[in-house]
Amino acid sequence: MEKILEIKGLKKKYEGKLVHKGINFYLLKGETLGLLGYSGSGKSVLLRSIIGLEDIDAGEIFYHNKRIDNLEEKQFYGIRTKISYAFQSGALFDSVSVFENIAYPLLEHTDLSEQEIEKKVLEILSLIGLSEARDLMPSDLSGGMQKRAGLARSIALSPEILLYDEPTAGLDPVNVDLILDVIKTFKSKGIASIFVTHDIPAAKKVCDRVLLIKEGEIYFMGSIAEFEMSQDPYIKSFSMGTMKEKL
Repeated sequence: MEKILEIKGLKKKYEGKLVHKGINFYLLKGETLGLLGYSGSGKSVLLRSIIGLEDIDAGEIFYHNKRIDNLEEKQFYGIRTKISYAFQSGALFDSVSVFENIAYPLLEHTDLSEQEIEKKVLEILSLIGLSEARDLMPSDLSGGMQKRAGLARSIALSPEILLYDEPTAGLDPVNVDLILDVIKTFKSKGIASIFVTHDIPAAKKVCDRVLLIKEGEIYFMGSIAEFEMSQDPYIKSFSMGTMKEKL
């Protein structure tokens, strides 16, 4: 399988603390990679570093074998149409409708006609089961619907990679399953992804491999089966949810 994203020796200080001490991993074409670790382990910082929202202190990031961590801000615009970030909150614009939220990237970054944009937005809304919400405002949506609408906007430009920042956080089991269904649907379209989560059962349902960060380094990297079968006490307690999170 082709490596479409690779991180080599990434080091990052955040608020004076060395969060990443030399992170190394890769993402294969079409796979879903779970990124696990306790709060403060730098999972979201790592996602933001990949798309240039955080400057790294050392290391290299490659997209299709092209180094991207050293790009100027303007050069990152094109990368962000191919590597899309799905914010934890959904990050919708409060003042416009669901339809307009999803249409915004298409208006800003493509030359599509209004008719072509409308067709694409309606296709995306149908894909995630939100056709009836097209004219609603974000404030009219439930938390789960807001997250699904945010995911819809994140695929508007047909990215190759999606970075999910805890998309199931704070949701009830029904909405968690709806979000996981959306992720599975995107995966069936060939979109590769990194799925940051504290939700181990959710990771097991959608991920091909998982990474576990501990004290700034990759402690484990392997398949879901290897993760579940590991006899390592730390991995076992983490996967079973029996280890108390350090505050």
